[in-house]
Amino acid sequence: MTPHINAAKDDIAEIVLMPGDPLRAKYIAETYLTDAKQVSDVRNMLAFTGFYKGVRLSVMGHGMGIPSVSIYTHELIHEYDVKKLVRVGSCGGVAEDIDLRDIIVVNAASTGSATNRLRFGGYDYAAVPDFELLRTCWQTADSLKTPVRYGGIFTNDFFYGDPENLLPVLLKMNILALDMESAALFAIAAENRVQALSILTVSDHVVKGGEMSTLERQTSFNQMMELALETVIAD
Repeated sequence: MTPHINAAKDDIAEIVLMPGDPLRAKYIAETYLTDAKQVSDVRNMLAFTGFYKGVRLSVMGHGMGIPSVSIYTHELIHEYDVKKLVRVGSCGGVAEDIDLRDIIVVNAASTGSATNRLRFGGYDYAAVPDFELLRTCWQTADSLKTPVRYGGIFTNDFFYGDPENLLPVLLKMNILALDMESAALFAIAAENRVQALSILTVSDHVVKGGEMSTLERQTSFNQMMELALETVIAD
């Protein structure tokens, strides 16, 4: 057990899907996994372990922001020997050709956070997913005929009150969307030699407006979840 996860060591699988919302973790477990059981509930950050098409995997919330995802991924890797981490989360659309409910598979995550720079000796770190997992996701999306956008996002420390110069440079540099976790996830995975991927569904749009409800965010990301599940069992 850790300060933030009260599962026994063998209760967490080597593959973990990680939504931000613990209620989405519950939804995934109840909807897609067989023989699923809840294995952790510290601070109501729920974790479940079960089987998807015969493959044992876990699903656990990671909360909001770089500090939260960093704590949970560190503990999962170091205390539970997790080898594959896939974020299945929401994001805010930026590019004007991105719409609500679009699925984005992240191939790079820029950030204004200093955490990766500190981790990388003061230099700028290129936060990218594991290539083999990314390639498998591309092949899986193609076989499922799931429409997906691949591209760069920006992992933001701000949820409210973005700096005024941020949006213009995101648009200039062809950033598709904003999230608050992927850049840290990729860096921690690389540092520890494990696989990581981030698959996101656009829940609101920063430029065009519009947003999904809280309930829709919990329960309507089915295409994204199915893509992630099929990817991790194929890789």
